Amino acid sequence: MINNNKEKATKSTASIKTVEILSIGTELLLGNILNTNSQWLAEEFAKIGINHYFQSVVGDNLDRLNAAVMQSSNRCNLLITTGGLGPTPDDITHEAISACFGVELKEDNESWIDIKNKYKNINRKITNSIRKQSFIPEGATIIPNKHGTAPGIIWSPKKDFTIITFPGVPEEMKYMWKSIVKSWVEKFIKSNHVFTSEIMKFEGISESNLIELIKDLVGSSNPTIASYANTGELKLRVTARAENKEQGNEIIKPIKEIIKSRTDTNYFGNENDSLASIIVYLLSKRGETLSVAESCTGGALASEITKINGSSKIFKGGIIAYSNIIKKNLLGVSEKLLNDKGAVSKEVAESMAIGVRKKMSTDWAISVTGIAGPTGGTKDKPIGLVHFSIIGPKESLSFASNFGNKRKRTMIQQLSVVSSLNRLRLLLLTQS
Repeated sequence: MINNNKEKATKSTASIKTVEILSIGTELLLGNILNTNSQWLAEEFAKIGINHYFQSVVGDNLDRLNAAVMQSSNRCNLLITTGGLGPTPDDITHEAISACFGVELKEDNESWIDIKNKYKNINRKITNSIRKQSFIPEGATIIPNKHGTAPGIIWSPKKDFTIITFPGVPEEMKYMWKSIVKSWVEKFIKSNHVFTSEIMKFEGISESNLIELIKDLVGSSNPTIASYANTGELKLRVTARAENKEQGNEIIKPIKEIIKSRTDTNYFGNENDSLASIIVYLLSKRGETLSVAESCTGGALASEITKINGSSKIFKGGIIAYSNIIKKNLLGVSEKLLNDKGAVSKEVAESMAIGVRKKMSTDWAISVTGIAGPTGGTKDKPIGLVHFSIIGPKESLSFASNFGNKRKRTMIQQLSVVSSLNRLRLLLLTQS
């Protein structure tokens, strides 16, 4: 629970109209870690209908942090900070915000007891640097940290402006938001609407072609449509503004159906779907099994499939045939074929698929062989060339893709995984 200082914080808090995020840490500026906290919080704000216009990142510098806080205090009602609450000298968030508003730091006795107990439980020595985590601005409300030692605070240092501080560890921040802060914020939001979003996923179509298909919908103000391109996958976020989530879903539904009808089989699923999860679903529905033979992807295809809960029902296994010896001895690819056509060829891909399907006794098999680079390419077989073969009970398919020699090795591998899964998906849909 929030402690007894709650009344002090809430009395000076008027309705919340806008929120900002201030992420604190030099490691963020240097790119040492990815700032996932801001992304997660932004999605939470959208769910409860709070306006969010700015995000900032500042290093562990007292003057620059002070300046960032003061700037935010002049343009938003609620500032949420992440990071800078730990025991090290560069953890200065509470020190900085106290200095901004001329307030002393005072030790919170309950927090100090909690910190000591946690350190005793892990047999760690308690030092003065650890104790600094219990010091907060006078009048602030403690947000207990169940999963860590550094508590956060809720503090309203001036009229119509509140600061909420979180630790930078995502697990700790998310728990504190869900268990305490979200409900607190909702009480003070001045809004008659919420935002409801749905993610639609596509494969086998470029972003420009997708937008061309739905260009008459993109200009809509409610719902709004935004596209996002990832490696081998395209997303549309359809967002509605409404009085409640149910009404938002009703606004989204007809637009989503129009998009699905125009994109046909290029659309494959929603936010929690992946190509691999769709494959597991389709094969499970048919009562059929799958095996894979991989060369250039080195097991990435099998890994993608086995990430899915329930994949054991359809996936029997795979062979990473990286060398020609393994292709020959385990998959039965003939030495003559390897010599005449080369490991990266339609014929070898087909032989690999036949071999793994027979060895694993599966209904379906996928094989992948290619040149992921950055070396090994030739004029006839450049870096980025990948051959695929898919064999099923009644149908087989062989195809090649040239992903280009400018892409990183890992990207060529990922694109190969996506392409093979998508082609199998399309085959299964035509036979269903």
